[in-house]
Amino acid sequence: MSSRLSVIFYIILCFEIGILLTVLPWVPHGFLGLSDWGNNYFLLLASRKVGFGIQRFIASGWVRGAVSGIGILNLGMGVWELLNFRRTVRALDGGAGFVKSSPAKAPETASPNVERPFTADPLSDYPRRNH
Repeated sequence: MSSRLSVIFYIILCFEIGILLTVLPWVPHGFLGLSDWGNNYFLLLASRKVGFGIQRFIASGWVRGAVSGIGILNLGMGVWELLNFRRTVRALDGGAGFVKSSPAKAPETASPNVERPFTADPLSDYPRRNH
């Protein structure tokens, strides 16, 4: 169940980031309260620290196109994950990240009314490394 939710959240994240990166560089000034791509607060702050050439570079059509291209790649990843949902879930469920547990032993008691102290060995299920 957790693998399905992980894949669903990943697909939603891909679509969200993809739409944002595809559309945001081309949003006109003042639309929905957003500022222009090349005239936002953080870019102006960075251009004061680095130099004003960075603002012209970020505002150029080349950079906007590159950011939109990354957004389209994210949308493509979301579509691919959506089409291959079952295969991805099966790959996550059948991964080799799990450690096989040792078989459970039946409790050995001398008589049914006598309790033995519980001893735990938490490291017995983990494979040992040879260094």
